[in-house]
Amino acid sequence: MFRAPKPADLATKFGGRGRLRSAGMMRVLIDASLVHRLLAAQFPHWAQLPVTPVPRSGLDNATFRLGDDLSVRLPRYAHWVGQVEREHRWLPRLAPHLPLPVSAPVAQGEPGEGYPYPWSVYRWLEGETATTEDLTDPVRAALDLAGFITALQDIDTTGGPGPEQSNAFRGVPMGDDRDSLAAEARVRPKIEALRGTGLVDVDAVTEVWEAALAAPAWQKPPVWIHGDLATGNLLTRNGRLSAVIDFGTLAVADPAVDLMPAWKFLPAPALPAFREAVAADDATWARARGWALAGSLPVPEDPFFREDPDRVTQALRHLEAVIADHRRHGG
Repeated sequence: MFRAPKPADLATKFGGRGRLRSAGMMRVLIDASLVHRLLAAQFPHWAQLPVTPVPRSGLDNATFRLGDDLSVRLPRYAHWVGQVEREHRWLPRLAPHLPLPVSAPVAQGEPGEGYPYPWSVYRWLEGETATTEDLTDPVRAALDLAGFITALQDIDTTGGPGPEQSNAFRGVPMGDDRDSLAAEARVRPKIEALRGTGLVDVDAVTEVWEAALAAPAWQKPPVWIHGDLATGNLLTRNGRLSAVIDFGTLAVADPAVDLMPAWKFLPAPALPAFREAVAADDATWARARGWALAGSLPVPEDPFFREDPDRVTQALRHLEAVIADHRRHGG
């Protein structure tokens, strides 16, 4: 069973910041001074605008607010450079078909001033980072999110990119051996690393994972996926979903990966409405549980969890929700 970890427990298991490496990738240090220099060299008409780091920038990209109406986003690792071109190419084509505002690229920068990668300027989208607790009507939020997902899936996929390294292989088939979040070679050792920590029921986690692996693969044509509908990429205003951002993991693939918010964002009472609205069959729902589980394994050696022990508490809640749903509806 799960238990709420005490701060002292987390300090012991997850203490220290860890080394800022991901799969051998060296992180590029990015600050407001660098952004000012890049703007002055490449977009001087914006160079006098104030540059302010956003309160919670991503691990893979650094984001800054530029004046009142723009933002700047810069990859920290070479691994994610392909996301820049993907967003600039596809977001203008997808946005008109979507029921919520999405990231809107307005300019693409080039390497310079000691920064080695392409980067982007976007329209600023007003809103607060979504949290489960701030939703005024969770069922309404579930339906709004489902409407966004189904609208995205309905868009013509001609020429769309499949899962690849720069989108972290989001949307590959469950059990695929490519290096995705849900690769067996990644997930199984993480599950075993949790054995003996007292944080999770490892046997229950294993049961959910094996059910996801056993679920039939997606048999229909691949559809557009966002790939990372985490709360950090959902914005709210007045307690309602208002926008979706960060489409770097965009692809044409198995839609199961986009159902992760069922357990990582929505409260349990909203799940039936969400599942009905996205018309998820049993196999797709089981694979979605597998994706959600794979992203919620708080292994002590993982820098993502070492840097912020609060993420451990959140991950345990997500795992609890996944297991509870499996016990109610799984096979």
